[in-house]
Amino acid sequence: MSQAKQENCLFCDVLEIDRDRIVEENDLAFVVRDGFPVTQHHTLLIPKRHVLDYFGLNTAEVSAIHTLLHSQKKLLSEQDTTISGYNIGMNCGKVAGQSVWHCHVHLIPRRQGDAPYPKGGVRHVIPYKGNYEDLK
Repeated sequence: MSQAKQENCLFCDVLEIDRDRIVEENDLAFVVRDGFPVTQHHTLLIPKRHVLDYFGLNTAEVSAIHTLLHSQKKLLSEQDTTISGYNIGMNCGKVAGQSVWHCHVHLIPRRQGDAPYPKGGVRHVIPYKGNYEDLK
């Protein structure tokens, strides 16, 4: 399979000129720690092929990222016993908050007390929608 690269792409550049950032990889995807982490060990899983977002991935790439998600979750949980949960997310499109135009999956370790009210998790991307009990 062709591993098409895009010029001036942060994540394509990691593969070409900044490979020291890569902490794990397989044939179709790689892993780096986020350059602007929201929690310690915030991790990005990135397809090697330049593709805009999750919806452009093929089945093999989804599987490759899935495999890396599991291995990184295991590694991080063993490495840091303060981690007691994870958020997994993708921003697909500008209105969803995407700012790097190369697909990447966030694996965000969570710890007890890191947010005052974590219930609702990713639902909090829209203000005041995370606390769905309050909407009844």
